[in-house]
Amino acid sequence: MLKRFCNALALAGVILVLFASSCQKNSDTTGPITAMPPDKKPVTPDTPVIYKLVWSDEFSGTAVDTSQWNMETGTGVNNEKEYYQAANATVENGNLVITAKQEFVGGASYTSARMNTLNKVSAKYGRIEARIKLPLGNGLWPAFWMMGSNIKALSWPNCGEIDIMEHINADDLIYGTIHWNGGGGHVQYGDKTTTATPGDYHLYAVEWNEKEIRWYVDDKQFVTANIAANINNTGAFHLPFFILLNLAVAGDFPGQTVDQGKLPAKMYVDYVRVYKAQ
Repeated sequence: MLKRFCNALALAGVILVLFASSCQKNSDTTGPITAMPPDKKPVTPDTPVIYKLVWSDEFSGTAVDTSQWNMETGTGVNNEKEYYQAANATVENGNLVITAKQEFVGGASYTSARMNTLNKVSAKYGRIEARIKLPLGNGLWPAFWMMGSNIKALSWPNCGEIDIMEHINADDLIYGTIHWNGGGGHVQYGDKTTTATPGDYHLYAVEWNEKEIRWYVDDKQFVTANIAANINNTGAFHLPFFILLNLAVAGDFPGQTVDQGKLPAKMYVDYVRVYKAQ
């Protein structure tokens, strides 16, 4: 999500501690670029694919299920201003609610939550989707994304990253991007689409197979990346990935201006689902 997972990722029980100084981005974060396009022509299959649900979190309980999710703790990267803590992720009325607040914790001016399924839930190919209602306001950066499950062994960008949905500030743009090591360092590829109502619930998804990754908003496809035969060193995308959800405050992508009047800000996630192609 243009947010770098730490090279020195530490796992202790269900807590992941972030060491922001070990995580650095190697290119401009103002938005997706076509630094090294995987291909110019999509290779969308000619026949519809039937998907079978293999995992989901419907957030139907009373708290985040820590058998499925790791709650991260620490300051963000990319010049973000939040401190991530488990207390900012709650389950209310069938939704995961990630709340960004103005409060001083751990040397940061804001708090929020970031959670992931590393070593608990992973996917290699299939359809990965979430129904999300986004907060709107300057400095807000919600994201639904994935990272290669081998990140602790290979670090970023070698492990690969799939940003299923990113949104910044109060605009009407939704971003979809992949990041990887193109052979000489970090490259990224993606595009953006618009939605007239970003503050309403929408369905964000990727469909991913051995040939390509396709991005959708409300089942409308808006960009495709070809990964067939490891083109442009895209071998990272033929391995398992885990899922992340978070709401950042400020940073290189949204900028450093935060609209205090929009806080506390809430990101609502109705569900997250993983399907396999039949």
